[in-house]
Amino acid sequence: MKLYSGPLSMFGAKAEIAAREKGLDFDLVMVPFEMNTLYEPKHPDVLRINPKRQVPVLIDGDLELFDSTQIFEYFETLKPDPALWPADPKSRARARLLEHKSDEVYFPHIVRLMSDPKAPGAHDAAGRFYDEMERALGDRDWLAASYSYADIAFYMAQLFGERMGAPMGDAHPRLQAWRVRMGQRPPVRQVAGCMGRYLLSIGRKLPAFLDKVSA
Repeated sequence: MKLYSGPLSMFGAKAEIAAREKGLDFDLVMVPFEMNTLYEPKHPDVLRINPKRQVPVLIDGDLELFDSTQIFEYFETLKPDPALWPADPKSRARARLLEHKSDEVYFPHIVRLMSDPKAPGAHDAAGRFYDEMERALGDRDWLAASYSYADIAFYMAQLFGERMGAPMGDAHPRLQAWRVRMGQRPPVRQVAGCMGRYLLSIGRKLPAFLDKVSA
């Protein structure tokens, strides 16, 4: 099994964390990346498999997949234990919705901040999403009934949010404690820490929480 990712790919990091949480045997292929040219030229396998021309891409024998959520689902079917979706149908549905919202509702605002640090409304939208996640977490350790892909997705998305100037605030103490728990999981620490060390290697500063994970 080969998983294609990149040193600053949020979606690739999601897939890698999931593979490591599952204890899967895979080869990690980091595609070429430079801050000036980004992912150009594209890796030929990424171009061939993903019409969106992006990582992550997974090859497992004659199976070729792209999109982190599709890769999540394959991992869950391939190796059900340890489960990364809750067993209860409603809890599983909530976890899937949270994973989707992290990617498709929250993260687009962070993408806007990557090109314009003052993008109108982006900071406020991120803050509202943190408020929602604070309520969703409640008194639980994890966003859904158990540790899941929803936690992996939002951890990586908010890592980029923090870097782009949309941090959690004093109104989000439960989320901040959740983030500490996430950073203590060995697969999360390995993948996020590697990303943090790469950022340091190119002269970028890290949020305080990521600095601890990358140590």
